[in-house]
Amino acid sequence: MRVVVLEGFHAVKHAVRFGAALGRVVVLDRGKAVALARSHAPDLVDVFEVRAEVVGAAEFERVIGRSHPTGVGGLAERPAAEPVTTARTAPLVLLDNPRNLGNFGAVVRVAAGLGAGGVASLGDVDPWHPNVLRGSAGLHFALPVGRLGGLEEVRGPVIAFDADGQDLRDVRIPDDAVLAFGSERHGLSPAVRERADLVVSLPMRPLVSSYNLTTSVAMGLYHWELFRRAS
Repeated sequence: MRVVVLEGFHAVKHAVRFGAALGRVVVLDRGKAVALARSHAPDLVDVFEVRAEVVGAAEFERVIGRSHPTGVGGLAERPAAEPVTTARTAPLVLLDNPRNLGNFGAVVRVAAGLGAGGVASLGDVDPWHPNVLRGSAGLHFALPVGRLGGLEEVRGPVIAFDADGQDLRDVRIPDDAVLAFGSERHGLSPAVRERADLVVSLPMRPLVSSYNLTTSVAMGLYHWELFRRAS
């Protein structure tokens, strides 16, 4: 069993809501944890009233690895497989050799919020690294998240995002598309660019050089969702 750490109230909340196999849930103060649940997740009050284990600060840091402002943390089982290339009714976000783990996690978070079909990566970064999971606030459990062994595993029309591409506003994104985004520093690799069926660019005001990765993914997915609703 591969165990991942859930840091903070919101990470535990999301993991529970999306069916994670939960292990220990630890809190520094049950009353404060229950109050958080009542105000932010009333559907989960029982988790903190009944299941949560009250521990001291030293034990909390031993289990979670660090302190947390909410005084809440937990452990969950990482899914045995992440079927990110299976049939989809929503686009798959493909990150081409991402380097910033916090940005990776933020991409998972926005992809979950906009209903993407999954988040996949190419390269050596573990998509379930603790820093990535921290950035997603536990939303890894809301959609498939995994690493591909190579481009041959990609299924569906690939739409790559690059400043030299066709204006995204003139493009309709199909539900089974793969939306490919390059790394923050180096952009798309030649292999991904060659594999792309279409290269598009995000609208951008003159003299502005770029968006960050999470913003780019959010804009691409929002464009898909907006026009899907209009059709």
